[in-house]
Amino acid sequence: MDTWLQWLRGPVFWTALTFMVLGLLRHLALTVWGIARAARRAGDKSFPYRAVAVATLRWLLPTGHLRNRLLYSITSLVFHVAVILVPIFLAGHIALWRRGLGVSWPPLPNWMATALTISAFATAVALVVQRASARDTRALSRFRDYALPLLVAAPFASGFLVMHPAWNPLSRDAALLVHVLSADVLLFLVPITKLNHMVLLPSTQVVSELAWHFPPDAGQRVAVALGKVNEPI
Repeated sequence: MDTWLQWLRGPVFWTALTFMVLGLLRHLALTVWGIARAARRAGDKSFPYRAVAVATLRWLLPTGHLRNRLLYSITSLVFHVAVILVPIFLAGHIALWRRGLGVSWPPLPNWMATALTISAFATAVALVVQRASARDTRALSRFRDYALPLLVAAPFASGFLVMHPAWNPLSRDAALLVHVLSADVLLFLVPITKLNHMVLLPSTQVVSELAWHFPPDAGQRVAVALGKVNEPI
């Protein structure tokens, strides 16, 4: 067990972390290149920065794009906040960074970290249940849409068991093995699944706005492509 843990916390973790960082940097580079290209080709060079910022915040907040599904929106918001904050600001994780690279930052209070950890796996399950119970989202969902939130919940649930032995039906090493293994798998999956939206979301509204700023000759080129040159609309 110790050998497996050392392997997962050493070479596998650093490989997964490197893959995630490089994958996200690739996504960001392609997004920035696409935004610059769209801005350069746009016929209308004006850009509503304030409106785009407001639209992005509306997508993040429960009062935004899912007003008719407020419970789902709140659940999603809590899920995303917990998933982002706990891995970065958990005291135990910061201690590992201090030991490995000599860097550290202020941790979350233990009570807050525990509350967010519970919130992470509880809201992950709730999102799956809500997706399955709503006819519109159920019709559009695939297996990965149900599996991914539960996979995200795995390191939080196992981490909670590691930190709270009284609740742990497994041995500490077994729970720690599940925790480290599931976290490594998630790091690999971040750049190749919808998890990358946590990094790319701020650019979504920018891309959408620029996509509707057509080049001056766009209409003529569409007409040529459709074989409708000089035909009335």
